[in-house]
Amino acid sequence: MYERALARELALRNLAARTQVKFSIDYKGYPVGAYQADLVVADQIIVELKCVDSFSNEHLAVCLNYLRASHLRLALLINFQKPKLEWKRIIL
Repeated sequence: MYERALARELALRNLAARTQVKFSIDYKGYPVGAYQADLVVADQIIVELKCVDSFSNEHLAVCLNYLRASHLRLALLINFQKPKLEWKRIIL
């Protein structure tokens, strides 16, 4: 839901963004699954959107797994639940 609005806002600011981006998971050279990131901005930053009371270790683990699968180095974890936007930067 939020990813489309955020992608549109980024496009208005001349930043390329793709929604629901899949990354293949390989084990010893064979595909065994896939991760689906909410948003990838400028082919450099994974954005994971949440609407939760607070971030958990599982949310951080998901972002780290996305980074490993995508071979990117930076992710933003964003929470829309609170009146003031909450975010965390995750660097691999």
